[in-house]
Amino acid sequence: MFYDRREELDTLEAEWRADRWGFVVIYGRRRVGKTELIKRFCREKPHVYYLAAQESELRQRQKLVEQVANRFDDRVPRIDDWPDAFDYLAEKLAGESLIVAIDEFPYLIEENESVLSYTQALVDETGQETDSLLILCGSSVSVMESDVLGSESPLYGRRTARIDLLPFTFARARGVIGYDIEEAIRSYAVTGGMPLYLTLFDYSQELGENVREHVLSKTSILYNEPEFLLRTERLRNPARYMSVLEAIAAGRTTPNEISGATGIDPGPLSRYLRTLRQLRLIEREVPVTETKNASKRSVYRIGDPFLAFWFRFVEPNRSGIEEAPELMLDDVILPGLDRYTSKRFERIAAEAVVAASRSGDLEPTYPNVGRWWYNGEEIDVVGLNPREDAVLFGECKWQTSEVGYGVARRLAEKASEVRWRTGSRTEEYALFSKSGFEDGLKQRLDERWRLFDLEWFDAVFPPS
Repeated sequence: MFYDRREELDTLEAEWRADRWGFVVIYGRRRVGKTELIKRFCREKPHVYYLAAQESELRQRQKLVEQVANRFDDRVPRIDDWPDAFDYLAEKLAGESLIVAIDEFPYLIEENESVLSYTQALVDETGQETDSLLILCGSSVSVMESDVLGSESPLYGRRTARIDLLPFTFARARGVIGYDIEEAIRSYAVTGGMPLYLTLFDYSQELGENVREHVLSKTSILYNEPEFLLRTERLRNPARYMSVLEAIAAGRTTPNEISGATGIDPGPLSRYLRTLRQLRLIEREVPVTETKNASKRSVYRIGDPFLAFWFRFVEPNRSGIEEAPELMLDDVILPGLDRYTSKRFERIAAEAVVAASRSGDLEPTYPNVGRWWYNGEEIDVVGLNPREDAVLFGECKWQTSEVGYGVARRLAEKASEVRWRTGSRTEEYALFSKSGFEDGLKQRLDERWRLFDLEWFDAVFPPS
């Protein structure tokens, strides 16, 4: 099922309508919807679509040439090497207006790096004779960024557009999640913004039933999803990567903690962390008040909510799920879901601050939003406006009870510890609550305080 991607489709349409040769590079992690985007764009347009695979160089060439020949009702020619293959493609493109999409392009590079130079020749020479569009797509983010887009690549500087396809934010995912705002936040905490995960769920069913059917069932594609993602990357030691992900999901977020939990020495561990970041399975985070590259207080966390959910509930309970998935759902997962969702609620609150800033509902605006922590203290949401020396401190509570004055007082105490523009800044405070606020709380707070309940979130993130 294809959903949204309006901006990306508009970019591709503009490249296609331009009266010139176009060269678009599309990349993003697996499951993010790159192939569906290309297929939706190519629909009802003259095109050649070739999906590369992990197979021999000879077979890769044959299949590409076969796809081109089929498009032109041509007899498949004899091709002996890659130059012949690209010469044949160039011959067919001359004077044509055609889309040529090569999906999983890194597989071709893996078998023969010279493919990059042959593609360069196609772009430089054929591109002067046609207004066709070439699309190169890949799931290996590191390969696409270095070998295709990097300054050392033969293709450097030649692309006319680039699309880094990312998972949907909650704002974009809200349109497909057919639950009310409270259950939509819980559901997003399970699926995250990956299109495949989002569109698997049947939102006419309860969330628990979707989890049972699509996550806990051994026949579901999500049951072994993390293992599948690591296998498809052909990593040398996938078990080590799994152990790193498990440690991070369990709350070991610093390199020392991860090393202690996995038994991997710091030297090798840095390589595992770097690879997982390149695969976009984990993120490196620093306090919002610090510079990312210079900070020594970085932590790692699972970047994909579904992977965080899987490592929290599925991986440690495999035996119970195999024997009685319904019992695991009722006795373990659903009772622990709100506690798990609370951390995801913080990310959604930060997203809401940015969205409200853009729409003008927050003044001053806060273009830079993240977390802050130091010496055991943490603030869930901190928004910064360096131009106006303005800062917003926010606390998130995903709980059944209403938020009271004690939470506000504690937030103000923690805010006083934040060393950012001290003495010159203007401070605002925000409380984000699932269950609302105690009577009279607003009257006990001054004009610097804002109270945001789920009704506000529903207005910021409308379901349509």
